[in-house]
Amino acid sequence: MNEIRCTWANMANPRYIAYHDHEWGVPCHDETTLFEMLNLEGAQAGLSWETILNKRDNYRAAFDGWDAEKIAAYDDAKVASLLADPGIVRNRLKVAAAINNAKAYLRLREEGGTLDDYLWSFVDHRPIVNDWPDGARPARTELSDRLSKDLARRGFKFVGSTIVYAYMQGIGMVDDHDRNCLCRKRRG
Repeated sequence: MNEIRCTWANMANPRYIAYHDHEWGVPCHDETTLFEMLNLEGAQAGLSWETILNKRDNYRAAFDGWDAEKIAAYDDAKVASLLADPGIVRNRLKVAAAINNAKAYLRLREEGGTLDDYLWSFVDHRPIVNDWPDGARPARTELSDRLSKDLARRGFKFVGSTIVYAYMQGIGMVDDHDRNCLCRKRRG
């Protein structure tokens, strides 16, 4: 039986299919995963999401399991080793952004907040389920504009509105599955 997925997910890559079927559009409240996905979405800028998914395990190893305290303390030697690691995207600005984002995330926690509560407050702690015509999702929305600006105000990097909208989809703040997608049908 041929299962129908979102138009963007009809690929042969099993990582891509697993991501579509089990993560994209599924509400996430795990702090480490939320931090990881924020950085991976930023790393994806200018590249395909498939490229990042294929490197995801390498990212987890290179960035100490996305432990923000460790990442915030990276020194020049660690940065040099990251920039020499072929298992990740070796872009100086993106590596620096991950370190900067760890510091911004730690400041948020020092203020008594969590990334989970902060992010989900933008949608009243309930996912938005959109009903766009198949394949006609926007690249950004007014909501992603607001969240993007607030993240930037808090010191996060690589958080433009288009990146943030993809992030919102990836962590399930927004469910943009196509109308006939098996995931939309599973969730009702």
